Amino acid sequence: MKRLLALALLAATSLVAAGKPLTKLSVQLDWIPEPEHGGLYQALARGYFREEGLDVEIRPGGPGAHVKEDLLTGRVDVIQADSTNTLLQQAEGLPFVQFAAVFQDDPSGILVHADSAVHDFADLNGRTVIARPEWAFLKFLRKKYKITFNTVPQNFSVAAFLGNREALQQGYFIAEPYHITQAGGKMPRFLSTWDAGFRAYAVLVTSRKFAREHPAELRAFVRATARGWSDYLEGDPAPAHTALKVANKSNTDAFMNFSRAQIIEAKLVIGRDATGGPANICRLDPARYTTQIAQLEDLGILSKGKINVAAAISTDFLP
Repeated sequence: MKRLLALALLAATSLVAAGKPLTKLSVQLDWIPEPEHGGLYQALARGYFREEGLDVEIRPGGPGAHVKEDLLTGRVDVIQADSTNTLLQQAEGLPFVQFAAVFQDDPSGILVHADSAVHDFADLNGRTVIARPEWAFLKFLRKKYKITFNTVPQNFSVAAFLGNREALQQGYFIAEPYHITQAGGKMPRFLSTWDAGFRAYAVLVTSRKFAREHPAELRAFVRATARGWSDYLEGDPAPAHTALKVANKSNTDAFMNFSRAQIIEAKLVIGRDATGGPANICRLDPARYTTQIAQLEDLGILSKGKINVAAAISTDFLP
């Protein structure tokens, strides 16, 4: 009887959906499609967006993508970004709002060779780090640990890291370690931003205009996205992985399985704090933003009073 009722409900839902046109919504990724976008692709492949009345288009990012500009001009409705750079853009007056988390901690950090003498952040003193010079975390490390180090701009390759056993390089916890081992290197160690107390999010961002005009669609989008991430992490990831192969030919089963395992191990989606868990998917914590804004102001990266939590984020669209 329960199964018959469930089937009847599903049929009724399908009939309602069939009689109402889907609302188009576009998402611009921050990088080329990879498992870091697994929840979105799972929601797309499993039909969760369509069940919410949405026709979602996911657009690839990567070098050369004009993510910020596309959101500003309305060519795209939602973008994926990191909370730090978004805060800086909001402080410049860009009308953005951060409305949901992808990762509870941005998985950027510093890759260290397995047999390197560097074991903690203080050991970076006097060394050279291959990284984006504008990365706020570098300035944070210098001030917090009272250390100095040089930086060499990175080019999104692990070749320089592999060629120097003492090399230190900015990397993504869920990607570069795989490519390093596949190129013959040992599994590197990782100095994570969260272990240093720099707790940035990977976030979903929209324009204030879109948030004001389409609140119901944003809530539906977040519901489906949260469902997609839950299913991708706890269920069969094959639907997302199949879609990711189509979206990015360089995705292999081995890489995607490795990356997904890293996401699960580090609790990136559900959170590593005491409040973490499946119910924490997509959540934003205003207290975390208060801390991050204060850190950026203390570093002189963000002018004091240019942005506050209420102007930076909205929790109105979370389940």
